[in-house]
Amino acid sequence: MTQVEGDDQALVLRLVDGDAAAFDILYRRHNAALIRFCTGIVQHRHLAEEVVQDTWIAVLGRIDLFEGRSSLASWIYTILINKARSRARREGRTVFFDNHASGDSLADAFDGRGHWRQIPELWENLTPERHIEGRSVLQHVEEVIDTLPPAQRAVLILRGQQELDPSEVCALLNIGEGNMRVLLHRARLAVRNALDRLNAAG
Repeated sequence: MTQVEGDDQALVLRLVDGDAAAFDILYRRHNAALIRFCTGIVQHRHLAEEVVQDTWIAVLGRIDLFEGRSSLASWIYTILINKARSRARREGRTVFFDNHASGDSLADAFDGRGHWRQIPELWENLTPERHIEGRSVLQHVEEVIDTLPPAQRAVLILRGQQELDPSEVCALLNIGEGNMRVLLHRARLAVRNALDRLNAAG
């Protein structure tokens, strides 16, 4: 497990030993994002919940086979993607993550390093305490993520929320780094626009 460090390595060792508390930590850390990610592939939340449950069963059953060649999160998402795609095929659907999207607004919204040129005012105030029309900003952001096309949603969750390395994201989704950047930019732009609308409404 030379590539797995710190908390991940400790969690893996505890999981191998059957430590239920370690699984609880891992579950709380990833389950919500796994369901959101999977829903983009299978299209229905109840199906996504079933696939994620199967994924957790597989994770526990195979944890002793984890060799640490990637991050633990990347390994879990690899299992999830395989199961989600199999389920989608059974439901008569196929999802590709390599759609090449483009838009004139990307150049205006982001600099050459992929950062926002001007961070939305609300972005720095994403706390459960801040509410707009009785609902938290975080809830609005999650709803925006749920409406993103599958490829944008996948990249935003893996890169933006799970903080996987770009190379891991590209390998998981079988896309090039340039395409990944475009998808991430478009996803961030959708979130930014939603926050701008909320700010204007507030």
